[in-house]
Parts: sequence; structure tokens; C-alpha cells
Amino acid sequence: MEYRPPPLFKQGASARVKVVFFSLVALMLLVIDARLQTLELVRQVVGSALYPLQMLAVMPRDLAYNMGDYFTQLTALEKENAALKRSQLEQALNVQHGQQLQFENAQLRRLLATSEHVPVKSVMGEILYDARDSFSRRIIVNRGIKHGVALGQPVIDDQGVVGQITRVFPFTSEVTLLTDKDQAIPVQVQRNGLRSVIYGKGQVGNLELRVPSNADIKAGDILVTSGIDGIYPPGLFVARATVVENSASTTFERIVCLPMAGLDRHKEVLILLVATHIEARPEDEDNKAKKVNRRVTRDSAESTTKVKEPVKEDAKDAVKEAEKVSQP
Repeated sequence: MEYRPPPLFKQGASARVKVVFFSLVALMLLVIDARLQTLELVRQVVGSALYPLQMLAVMPRDLAYNMGDYFTQLTALEKENAALKRSQLEQALNVQHGQQLQFENAQLRRLLATSEHVPVKSVMGEILYDARDSFSRRIIVNRGIKHGVALGQPVIDDQGVVGQITRVFPFTSEVTLLTDKDQAIPVQVQRNGLRSVIYGKGQVGNLELRVPSNADIKAGDILVTSGIDGIYPPGLFVARATVVENSASTTFERIVCLPMAGLDRHKEVLILLVATHIEARPEDEDNKAKKVNRRVTRDSAESTTKVKEPVKEDAKDAVKEAEKVSQP
């Protein structure tokens, strides 16, 4: 059934005519544009007018792409940030290790220079750890009997006296620091040659020097080894006087000193391989007389015991003879 509009509403050409007309117009425009390039301006105007619509149409696609790129870049940045942090930590550790090696190298150079100036043979040692006793000032070094270390040998660093060997093992040794309460070192004041003995004060980490109240010693004076003990070579730095206390109740001055050596700072030390065998002191005449008297008393007691024993034997024999005679 063919549809036709009512006669009242029928206007213009038919649809077929319109299609044919516009098709011919389109073909003509295509030919003219292809031959004469006259519609370029029209194309640009139409493209400019349609550009916002094109952007609006592709906006969802670009938004999806951008979100994917954002999360991908975020993950990549997090990984890169973590890698940079690890690299920074490694570089920081390398820098610290390099600084430590540089410090140890400088310390070893100073120790080598010190060993050249010390007039005795020496061996370099490394501090392994502190001793277990928290009430004493002792350290363990990696040198022992196999390296020529012996009891009593002094231990120094590039700045002064560290302590003394107090226990020796085949491959390690125990060093008692000069600040230990049981340590005493003969010293003299470098400025005027005054001799005395300096004592350790234990965990305090200081040293104490006692001299007569009229002694010429001032704060800042440097104390060196005197060498009269036969163990420490003379002239080694020991301590610096910091506090000089005068007491009216005693005839001595109490002087607080700080060690010159880096007891808690350095890891390498120098062990002086000195001969620690010291001849015994000559005995006093009083001691000799006392020993002679004790020897004479002991000999007389032994001789009296020997005389009494035969008498007892003779008495026993006489009793036995009397018992035999009394028997029927």
C-alpha cells in the first residue's frame, strides 16, 4: 500500500527528486574541488566548527588512556624511588666505610711514624673487644706469645701510653689500661723533671698524681714516663695535669690528670717488645738477719727432735726388759 500525504500538506518536489538533485550537487562539488581546489577554505571553516565536537567525542577515550598511563607511571615512580633510596643507603654506607678506612689509614701511618721514633722493637696490634669485667679497664688485642708478646710489656699509640700487658695467650693478649685502679706508672713532669708516680682511678677514666704540697707543678703540665721502672722507655707521653688541689690538712697535693692516649677512640695500638725481666732488689741487712735467725731456730728445733726420738726408743726398750724379768 503506497503512502501519500494528503493534498493539503503536499509541498515541493518528491523525495526521489531531492536525492537525485543533491547527489548531482555532491558530485559537482567533488569534481570542482578536485580540479580547482576552491573548497579548501570551506573545509577549514567546517573543520574548525566541528573540532570541539570531535574533542568532546574522544574525551572519554583520552581519559581512560590517561588514567592507565597515570597508574603505570605511579608504579614506575614508586619502584624508581625505592631503588634510589637503596642506592642512597648503599652510597652512605660506602662513604662511611671510606671515611673509616681513611681514619684507620691515618692512624696506622701515625703508629708507623711512632714506631720509628721508639728505640725498641715493637709490633702493631688491633683491639678485638673489651674485657668482660665491667669494673676494670682492660682490652683484648690480637697479638700473643706467637708474636713475641710477654707479660709486663707496655702498650702505646701515636699520642701516648695506653697500658700494659697483664695476661698473654698464644694468639691474643689482655691489656690493662693505665686508667685502671690497679695501675701505677713512674712519671716525671716534662717542664721541670719532677718525678712521681701516677695512679689510675678505675671507671672514672682519669689519673691521679700525688706530690708534696710545695712541688712545682701547674695545670697544663705534661707528664711523661721517667723510665726508672725499666719497663716503660723514658719520654713517652702519659697525661696532662688538669686540676691541682691543695689541701691544708695533708702535706700532699692531689692532681687530676687526663690521659694523652686515645683510650676509647683508636682501634690499633703498638706493643713495645721490651725485656720485662727485672733483677730482684738487694735485700736489706735487717731482712738478712731475720732470715738467719729463723734458719737457726728451725735447725735447732730439728736437732732437738732428733735427740728426743732416741731417748724415747731407749725408754721403751727398758720397759720391755723389766716386763720380761717380772714374768715367772
